[in-house]
Amino acid sequence: MSEGGSSPQGRRGRRLHALQRKVARLDRCLAELQSDIDRLTRLRLLTFALLLAGSSAALLAFGPAAFAAALVLFAGLFLLMVYRHRQAEQTMARFVIWRRLTEAQIARMTLDWAHIPPESTYEVSMDHPFARDLDLVGTRSIHRLLDMATTIEGSALLSEWLLETEPDVAETMRRQELVRELTRLPALTNRLVMSATLAAGPETVVGQGAEQLRWSGARLLAWLDGPTEKGNLRTVLIALIALVPVNLLLLFGYLRLDWPPLFIVSWVVYGALTISQMPVITMAFQDAAVMNDSLRQLAAVFALFEERSFSHLPALQRFTAPLRAPGKRPSELLRRASRLLGGASLRYNVFLALLLNGLVPWDVFFADRLLDMKEELQGVLPGWLQLWFEFEALSGQANVSRVYPEAVFPTITREETGASPFEGSNLVHPLILAEESVGNDYAVDRLGTLTIITGSNMAGKSSFLRTLGVNLRLALSSAPVLADALQTMPFRVFASITVTDSVTDGFSFFYAEVRRLKALLSELQRPGEAPLFFLVDEIFRGTNNRERLIGSRAYVRALVGSCGTGAIATHDLELVHLADRDSNIHNFHFRDDVRDGRMVFDYKLHPGPCPTTNALRIMALAGLPVPEEPE
Repeated sequence: MSEGGSSPQGRRGRRLHALQRKVARLDRCLAELQSDIDRLTRLRLLTFALLLAGSSAALLAFGPAAFAAALVLFAGLFLLMVYRHRQAEQTMARFVIWRRLTEAQIARMTLDWAHIPPESTYEVSMDHPFARDLDLVGTRSIHRLLDMATTIEGSALLSEWLLETEPDVAETMRRQELVRELTRLPALTNRLVMSATLAAGPETVVGQGAEQLRWSGARLLAWLDGPTEKGNLRTVLIALIALVPVNLLLLFGYLRLDWPPLFIVSWVVYGALTISQMPVITMAFQDAAVMNDSLRQLAAVFALFEERSFSHLPALQRFTAPLRAPGKRPSELLRRASRLLGGASLRYNVFLALLLNGLVPWDVFFADRLLDMKEELQGVLPGWLQLWFEFEALSGQANVSRVYPEAVFPTITREETGASPFEGSNLVHPLILAEESVGNDYAVDRLGTLTIITGSNMAGKSSFLRTLGVNLRLALSSAPVLADALQTMPFRVFASITVTDSVTDGFSFFYAEVRRLKALLSELQRPGEAPLFFLVDEIFRGTNNRERLIGSRAYVRALVGSCGTGAIATHDLELVHLADRDSNIHNFHFRDDVRDGRMVFDYKLHPGPCPTTNALRIMALAGLPVPEEPE
């Protein structure tokens, strides 16, 4: 591993220091903004007092003309103060979000889980081949570490990519190209989060320790999938429009020309036609109330994509092209939607609603237009939303490079190229602090091989298995990896590292382990699939030594020579002798030592079987009774 300023620790240290300086600058700006807001609050009160006192004094001293002039002057000053106060508060909100984002990145880099935004809960099957073993999702997971999504769907999509069980090279390379370009645009991701949060409302801004609130597109998509039948609404609207001049003419004739009150008949017909459409009108206006806030948030988000030029970033330019299609830009459609929703909202003022609907078919017209707009949105909005969700998931993958400046993009190869199936240099686990992590090299020369990793307790065997699995899944999900270099085939992954019993299902630990290992063999023997990369931590831990050794030998023999490769960590030193009789089996180990009465480990992977064990030494150091000579 390199030393000094170019080391991972050095690069992370510089990035961390820069973020901490940014927080300090933001704190100073927030203090100044708060001072400005306090000053503007006092000025608002002062100008309001002047508005009341000054206009009253002008009225008493100089009459109505002076009162009107004073009223206009002081009202103008008051409105100016209100405008500036709101601007300052909006700026304050942006700085609060910016500071929160920066603090969250610091927490990610230092693995300060208490200050990393909480993860949404996702159900993962107990039978998933690696989810529970590699800490990819959960309370302290890769997903939570990387996720910056403001939507439930964007966060879930990132989780899906990390947990994909079938590799798709074309899709991986498409996403990797996008992630590469996004690593160059950290400000765009921050602006997207800021815009979405501000548009969601003030409750998402206040309180830096508040739980992160995520927007969901499910309600909006459910509304789009709902019925849009208008029945005879359009016909009724035409009839009502035709009745408007008739109503006014008959009313004028009654008031000016001594006509009989025929306007009552026409207005009754007008009212009856309007009432006949109330179910459709009510449905349309209820839908409008539901989607008003959502469309405002979408407009804020998509405006960023539309105004941004990606001419120097071809993958992102292709990705965002649907948002720039002539005549179908989100800003155009959402602007029209906003105007419609604004007009429709007048319905909730009882006086205005009676006046407007008495004169013109206001509700029927807006119900008709709202349903037309819904049909138009049905054709484009799901695609826009999917683009937003995917962008958020891609931003999470790009966040690997921001949390880990030393991360690199892997090379995905195919078997027919003749390249090594897996070759990683200085692989590091993302969930270990930089100052504590130790990188290791690992390579597989051909499929069908198996690595047996032996070593003492706490020497790093399980962590190394997870290091391989996590970086492989990051690579195949299109994200950067923590290594100096990584080249890999598109493997399926299976891990048996975290095995637990199940009281509710009636499984003992041993039987749960047997089921897991049987599932691994089944995956390995699936015909016509991508090769399997398997990781096993101890075999048959739930039984006695003799049966464990017999079973472990048979199981290892069943794994080698297949369409896959993997590593098994074990304490059974007897298994290392299998390599003497099978060239597909290789031995590696982790070492330990005792210095000044303490166990020390170098956490480096060494070739060959482990020459020592440390269980008795750990017991002795802990004060437990151990024999001087092994029996």
